Amino acid sequence: MPKAVVRGGAPVLLWRAVLAAALLCGVGLLPWLSHTDPALTVLRARSAERTATPEVLDAIRDGLGLDAGPAHLLGDWLGGLLHGDAGRSWISGAEVTPSVLEALGVSLLLMGAALAVAAVTAVAVCARTLRLGALRRLDGRRSAGTGSAVLATLPDFLTASVLATVVGVQLGWLPALGWYGPQWTVLPALSLGLPAGALLGRMLDDLLPGAFAEPWALAAAARGVRGRAVARQALRRCVPGLLPNAGLFVVGLTGGAVAVEQVFDIPGLGRLSLQAAVAQDLPVLQAGTLALVVLAAAVGGLARLAARLLIGPALRDGALPSLHRPAPSRSTTPPLLYGGLLLAVVAFGLTRDPLELDTAARLRPPSPAHPFGTDALGRDLLARVGHGALDTLVLAGAVSAAALLLGVLLGLLPRFSGPLVDTVNAVPPVLAALLVTAVAGSGAATPALAVAAVAWAPLAAHTSALLRQERATTHLAATRGLGASPLQLLRHELLPAVVPPVLRHALLRLPGVALSLAALGFLGLGAQPPSPEWGLLLAENQPYAERAPWASLAPAAALALLGAVSVTAGGGGVRRPRVPRPWRRRRNDA
Repeated sequence: MPKAVVRGGAPVLLWRAVLAAALLCGVGLLPWLSHTDPALTVLRARSAERTATPEVLDAIRDGLGLDAGPAHLLGDWLGGLLHGDAGRSWISGAEVTPSVLEALGVSLLLMGAALAVAAVTAVAVCARTLRLGALRRLDGRRSAGTGSAVLATLPDFLTASVLATVVGVQLGWLPALGWYGPQWTVLPALSLGLPAGALLGRMLDDLLPGAFAEPWALAAAARGVRGRAVARQALRRCVPGLLPNAGLFVVGLTGGAVAVEQVFDIPGLGRLSLQAAVAQDLPVLQAGTLALVVLAAAVGGLARLAARLLIGPALRDGALPSLHRPAPSRSTTPPLLYGGLLLAVVAFGLTRDPLELDTAARLRPPSPAHPFGTDALGRDLLARVGHGALDTLVLAGAVSAAALLLGVLLGLLPRFSGPLVDTVNAVPPVLAALLVTAVAGSGAATPALAVAAVAWAPLAAHTSALLRQERATTHLAATRGLGASPLQLLRHELLPAVVPPVLRHALLRLPGVALSLAALGFLGLGAQPPSPEWGLLLAENQPYAERAPWASLAPAAALALLGAVSVTAGGGGVRRPRVPRPWRRRRNDA
């Protein structure tokens, strides 16, 4: 087995290097792919009053070396990296390396604090399941409530805005702006860590009942082993399946925390990369992306190493218990209740005009005339939430389905998809949207393409992690020995064990997909005002979070209801051992 790993390691490293090089070249050639003039962008950034004459633009191109062509410019930058020189900013003229390293240090510190919050939140979410499992009272039903689902679906910039306004400004308990010491990390870490921890906690809570139902746990209970010891081992049993997604969160919290860094005025790497992308400051963008790619590769390697240390011998010897789950019956009341409430909100909203302006009723609180209040232009928020539901839900559902299909298919090929997941995860969603826009142009399909380009990565990582453990189960070895073909194993054993938890994972991410689609529209890459798309409503009303909190809470509540429907519809249950069944051997094997 070790020799096989060594033989397969070189192609994987080569594939990872090819992907990283392709990503860097794509980012480096962004100004030329988008058919824009970098010299004009630099002139506007340096001196907006100066006339863009051909002579002035030629002088800028000559000073930046643009006349030599994109390949020569990219080659010079890569050559400088060998000497630790990432070049100079096209906008400010300052050296790139110190600013990127400083921003990376800020982001890593914020990421560490956010991970601590996420870990505490995840344990709190699945605490009831751990307690019931330790007491041998787990009945197979999901224990985590819908509160964690609501928390997992809250957009980080809304959480940041509420915390900054209420805790930082109104109560004055903690500083809300700047980055000057440990106190300034608390609110941003809570904004990033609470949703991430709730999502990880839901995924962990989905796995724990299966661990408590495995033979080793039942045998330990029969021998009188303390419940806390069994709970600790159950936690250790489930953590490896979540490590790939935890690694994705690490990179996402570092390069994808753009909104939180903007709200709290934090000079992090995500904010620096976004500003460089918008300004087409190519050297800064290249260095920031390179830092994210290296971080993604390091975190992915550490996640795989940690999984190998936790359950490596069992993976090697094929000694894991079965992860197959026949889903038990569950109550349909929660999804029907939340779904009915959401449909009622949409139905009442559709009876109202979402574009009617009443300047005399700007930012009115909820009332019988306006149950959700009004926005800054006096428009009825209930009407806008109702009319925005169709486009938001249909497009988000289509993108989520495509991401689920792509994630499962690529997750079944871990050697191919593993490096690809690490590389894709190194690209913040906003940067991915800019890349898609540069290639495909801006239009109605641009947000869908951009979100789908990155939404499959966590699902593929989850699929690969579960597949790796399922292949090491004892029942699979027995089924293979009874004559099952690889296709039969895939269809009847592997897919039934892997797809249900990945499907629930995709359902949990559905509200986030809806929010990402609309947020890209707010950036000018899709839906535009006065469109009532939910995420666009959040972004439009975010500046009024202190004066009129209902303006942001209305679309946020709709997204939270969507998350509650998604999670409760996904269900849960105890994983029961899979009994191998005899397979008819093929005639040529007889």
